[in-house]
Amino acid sequence: MAIRIDKKIVNYRVRADAPPASETREREAQAQRRAGSPPRRERETAQVIQMHERLERPEMLLGSTYKIKTPLSEHALYVTINDIVLNEGTEHELRRPFEVFINSKNMEHFQWIVALTLIISAVFRKGGDVTFLVDELRSVFDPRGGYFKRGGKYMPSLVAEIGDAIESHMRHIGLLTQESLDDRQRELIATKRREYEAVAGVRSVDESRIEGFPAGALLCRRCDTKAVVLTDGCMTCLSCGDSKCG
Repeated sequence: MAIRIDKKIVNYRVRADAPPASETREREAQAQRRAGSPPRRERETAQVIQMHERLERPEMLLGSTYKIKTPLSEHALYVTINDIVLNEGTEHELRRPFEVFINSKNMEHFQWIVALTLIISAVFRKGGDVTFLVDELRSVFDPRGGYFKRGGKYMPSLVAEIGDAIESHMRHIGLLTQESLDDRQRELIATKRREYEAVAGVRSVDESRIEGFPAGALLCRRCDTKAVVLTDGCMTCLSCGDSKCG
């Protein structure tokens, strides 16, 4: 029962029959052991480890390497992303990017590539939501112009393609969800493709195609892939299914 105290407390005394604090804690621990639950101190220390900058680097990290071959250089870039596994073996196990390295025989971009890897690694170790890096890197445009990579996808710069590799890795480890077409969209794209090839007289094995899409296809503003064709009076992307007609 709660008792309201309206007057100022000027004196107090401890009951002689009250057990000491150490005895109270011991009784509580015994009761918890009998109930099969861990003591309070053990429950408090069993915390879920989150990514933060003070987290020490383990001796071994899991990594993946992505090859980037562009028309801007005869030498390829190799982007290696190492991951740390948090709360391994528990229901809270997470795999998160920890550091990134970029190597190439081309020394032309050595200085800014080293700076970029240091900054990206620092952001990874800071923790929190690091997926924003993908949009930031992919928004960088080269003043000399971009290029099309394999598959007809447009890359505005080399930095943007590094961001594309990081995005692929984040999808691989589950940090980003994989956006995929449903069965209805795949069927629609296949139908539009057959219609276009029938009208244009282009076969699926025709060498005039560019990386799987017709040579006359336009750039899609949604997926940045050169796969937009005119079918039934409507511009339709054969890669993502985007259409001006809905």
